[in-house]
Order: sequence, then structure tokens, then C-alpha cells
Amino acid sequence: MGVTMMTTIRKATVNDKTRIMEIYAYARQFMAEHGNPDQWKNNNPSEETIDNDISNHQMYVIESGGGIHAVFYFHIGDDSTYHIIDNGQWLSDEPYGTIHRIASDGTIHGILEIAVNYCKEQIPHLRIDTHHDNKIMQHVIEKNGFKKCGIIYVKDGSERIAYELIQSNRK
Repeated sequence: MGVTMMTTIRKATVNDKTRIMEIYAYARQFMAEHGNPDQWKNNNPSEETIDNDISNHQMYVIESGGGIHAVFYFHIGDDSTYHIIDNGQWLSDEPYGTIHRIASDGTIHGILEIAVNYCKEQIPHLRIDTHHDNKIMQHVIEKNGFKKCGIIYVKDGSERIAYELIQSNRK
């Protein structure tokens, strides 16, 4: 049996910002080294985006062993990024939660699963997207039960593969 580290999830505060920036820097480097140099180019997500996510109480951190090891954005409600979907369609128009900007420092495995399980407790209908070149994330998203729905476009006009998960209430 593998050792499971106890993790906790909480909303990020301004005091977490330095660590959050370090995690995003690590993630950008990791993606560039693994065939995905364009997804978060130009130091995205920006400090302004992170500040907004924190002040809007939509940025979460995953802690373990007294330190922050991962970060993600989560919001329940309409996401304008998902209004237009090409080459497919959404599974449902019911209210949903969106996970964006998930990143880790590489020390804990299964970060997306930890985040998805937390988000599913808030709302059973989730959406997420990733870059065409982010093969690792595509694999992990699908492994976590999301279905590929089509192509959406982010603010800069670039394409992302969009996924959706609808948790069944049936046991």
C-alpha cells in the first residue's frame, strides 16, 4: 500500500500569494519541459488574475505537511468562457462549477483528483478545460471521469479542449 498524505483544502488568502506564484512558475516550467510551452506563456496566470481570484474567494490551496503544494480556481455559476462550444456540445445546461488554473509543485500526486472530489461535494456538475498540447492534463481529466465535449476559446482566442463531469446521485 502506498502512503497517503493528509491534505486539506481552503480558500487562499493574500498571505498565500508568494507561494501561489512559486507554484505557477513551477507548473509553467514543467509544462514547457513536457511539450506544452504555450498554455501559460507570458507568465500566465498573471498576478492581477491571481489577486482577483483571491479577492473574489475563488482561489483554493491544497495543503499538506504544513505547506501549500497546489492551487486551483473554483467557481459555481456561469462561466462566459463556456458560452460557445465548437465540435460538440455540453452534456447539460444545469448549474455547474468550473475548475481553472490548477497547478502543483509536483510533490503530491493526484492533485486533480483531490480538487475534483472537493468540488463535487459542492456541486455534482463540473466543467474543466485544457490546452491541446497538455497531454498529461488531458489524461488526468479523463481518468477523473470527465467526458470530452468540444472546443472552447479563452480570452486570447486560443482553443481549449472542454470537458464535463456530471456526478450521478445513484450509488
